[in-house]
Amino acid sequence: MCAERIQRILTAVMLGIALMFLAQGAAGDALSFKIGVILQVFIILMMLIWAFTNFCPSLWFFNKIFGPCDWNKKDSNG
Repeated sequence: MCAERIQRILTAVMLGIALMFLAQGAAGDALSFKIGVILQVFIILMMLIWAFTNFCPSLWFFNKIFGPCDWNKKDSNG
């Protein structure tokens, strides 16, 4: 695994968790709804920071641990 791929998977997981909390909130749980909104706002803010500054804290962190992806290199599946 490489940094960009892990960051995309993490974003998808976070969006799924936020959706789960929002769905529980729609069923009547006010605390879950608040948690879902807070998670969604956090994800939006991080994406905006990345868009305007070209700096993504999670990519910076994952690049240090896993290294960047080499998209030009063929993987074993293709």
